[in-house]
Amino acid sequence: MSSVPDGKKLVRSPSGLRMVPENGAFSSPFSLDEPQWVPDRECPRCMQCDTKFDFIRRKHHCRRCGRCFCDKCCSKKVALPRMCFVDPVRQCAECGLLSQKEAEFYDKQLKVLLGGGTFVVTLGTTDKCETMTCRLSNNHRYLFLDGESHFEVELSRISSMQILTDGTSPGGGTSRASGMLLHYKPMGSQDAQQLQMEAAEDKKVAALWLAAMHKAAKLLHDARDQ
Repeated sequence: MSSVPDGKKLVRSPSGLRMVPENGAFSSPFSLDEPQWVPDRECPRCMQCDTKFDFIRRKHHCRRCGRCFCDKCCSKKVALPRMCFVDPVRQCAECGLLSQKEAEFYDKQLKVLLGGGTFVVTLGTTDKCETMTCRLSNNHRYLFLDGESHFEVELSRISSMQILTDGTSPGGGTSRASGMLLHYKPMGSQDAQQLQMEAAEDKKVAALWLAAMHKAAKLLHDARDQ
């Protein structure tokens, strides 16, 4: 599955231009589907301020939630990478704030995850461990772990994830992420497998990678709920 080419194609939807995977089955797990627009006949008034629509006050649909608003309540165009839009698109105030908060993940943390970090990896409950580089695949669907051996974990098959910390840092500052414990079901198996990762070598880079992974887990949780 992970060897499928990451080809993309440009498509036009009622909401704008989108750059999507050629094979829709291999879209990013962080992505969201475009919503169904509330039909015009069902929204005679703005769903935010209750202003009545007429020839002067036109109705607009938020590209993220699909609800209907007046221009005042849905005038801002905001980047929406979770729906693969090429350009910023019109969103209501509530959705625009969500998209702006997610922008940091796409601008910063996603690059950190793709770059990878070095960890001491223990698979299962054995004492055997191996130093490996862990990174997110280009299509965002897998964690690749490379050392003397290689294996991968599909994000959609992770059932639980816990970020481990090294306790309180000197000076009373906040604790720093030092590792990760996750459970997942390997392809073709219904039995959960445990994977533990502890920072190796450059602990600062590892901590940044783990913090980015924590943000990714939240987006995955949100995507499953939407």
